[in-house]
Amino acid sequence: MSRLVSKLTSGLAAGAALATGLLAAVPASANTAASSVVNGGFEADGTGTATPHGWTTYSANGTGNASYTEAGGHTGGYRLSHWSASAYAVTTRQQLDHLRRGDYTLTAWVRSGGGQNSVTVGLTDCGGEDKRTAVPTTADGTWVRIVVSTAVTAGHCTIDLSSDANAGNWANFDDISLTPGEASLPIRGGDVSSLQRGEQLGGTYVDSRGRQRNALDILGRAGMNYARLRVWVNPADGFDNEAQLLAMARQVKARHMKLLLDLHYSDTWADPGKQAVPSAWAGDTPAQLQAQVRSYSYQVTRDLVAQGTAPDMVQTGNEINGGMLWPFGLSYGSSTSWPQLASLLKAGIAGVKEAAPRAKIMLHIANGADDGGARWWFDNAVAQGVPFDVIGLSYYSYWHGPLDQLQTTLDDMASRYGKPVVVAETAAPWTMANGDSETNSVNAGNTTLDAGYPATPAGQAANFRDVQSIVQAVPNGMGLGAFYWEPTWTVVAGNGWDPTNASSGDGWENQAMFDFSDKALPVVDEYAAR
Repeated sequence: MSRLVSKLTSGLAAGAALATGLLAAVPASANTAASSVVNGGFEADGTGTATPHGWTTYSANGTGNASYTEAGGHTGGYRLSHWSASAYAVTTRQQLDHLRRGDYTLTAWVRSGGGQNSVTVGLTDCGGEDKRTAVPTTADGTWVRIVVSTAVTAGHCTIDLSSDANAGNWANFDDISLTPGEASLPIRGGDVSSLQRGEQLGGTYVDSRGRQRNALDILGRAGMNYARLRVWVNPADGFDNEAQLLAMARQVKARHMKLLLDLHYSDTWADPGKQAVPSAWAGDTPAQLQAQVRSYSYQVTRDLVAQGTAPDMVQTGNEINGGMLWPFGLSYGSSTSWPQLASLLKAGIAGVKEAAPRAKIMLHIANGADDGGARWWFDNAVAQGVPFDVIGLSYYSYWHGPLDQLQTTLDDMASRYGKPVVVAETAAPWTMANGDSETNSVNAGNTTLDAGYPATPAGQAANFRDVQSIVQAVPNGMGLGAFYWEPTWTVVAGNGWDPTNASSGDGWENQAMFDFSDKALPVVDEYAAR
């Protein structure tokens, strides 16, 4: 990930068994059988029905008429809507009986204009923990699929579709189903590559109760369980070199977090707009570059293994839509150069596997809302025989597109290639103000935010929450999770984006998970297990 807007130029199931093997995604239980949801598509009553067949409507404040059926479903002719010209609080629910013990997952297609105090789909009174998932804002009118899982131990379970809303707020629900099994989200990650340098230069972090704490402890206690760390070959100031990587990996593993190693194969930022050859490799022939990539990948991975901090997953290249080690490994827009890129990827993967045979390999590209571009890229990777385990996609809603487009890409990638998917980078602003002299990468002058996710602490939290929900809803447990990009990159003098300029700012502090007073923002709580 680069601070520069080159992101804007970025071109994305081994089955559920592979996802299970990677991170313990829980498969459907074979000995459970769900009672069918009655009228889950709201097709039984036509329009204007306040209490659809099979459902009941509840409102503590007498606004039950805010729930009704109307034309225009996700499938079929009708949907359930929540709306009123005045403020309302309403729940449309259905109890299912005679359920065997086990985990169950509620699936719902939803859309919402946003603005509610809360709007959720949930499973309650099931004997286990009541669970709810927020309905994302989809002001463009598109539908998205969300899920929520819980354990049923009481023989029954209630589906709740609930809105606590202001006047004029709307939400739609359709195609409701309950099936055996759990939709887990095993990765709740963060890229903390800049953290150690910030701490060394005096950066501090405060939890939501005002107590100064180690940033990894704050994030870990909130639920972060996977750290991503980048490494550069020979950076100008040592920032993100192997020594820092090794030291930070020890901090990560000491907190029982898993580790995603991000090999950039450059001395500086690598992303869709730039993939510079390390200075030490300049002038190498193609064969020499392949050898360098293999030996370097082996060396870094081996050194992590040797100190007892073996990476659990490794990405061989960062946002390589346009290839790597330009110009030799350039692939973007040209299938003819794919053999060269594939040779580099195979070399890097071979080096990693030699040092850490059990590490999973991620191939990572940008623009998770571009399904066509992702198909083109991974079709070529597969055709060239590049071996990999996980598909990684960057997704920033303000650059790449709305959540329904992310969902289309994730679903298609998992189905088309039979590989689990991960959002390898995501973030959202909590303010458009600057905390230092550096112009923010995302600011009011250069970025239009996705509707429903304003640059506020609440908007930032909702965005991360909803990105994780979309990943969790990928069918067959193939959505592994998401990494928030640089949650700890706050304002610290000297910890800027440019390794050749110690006075540079980071341009990302308005998207960190800590405010300008270094206090944890509400988005940190979105790491909680789902």
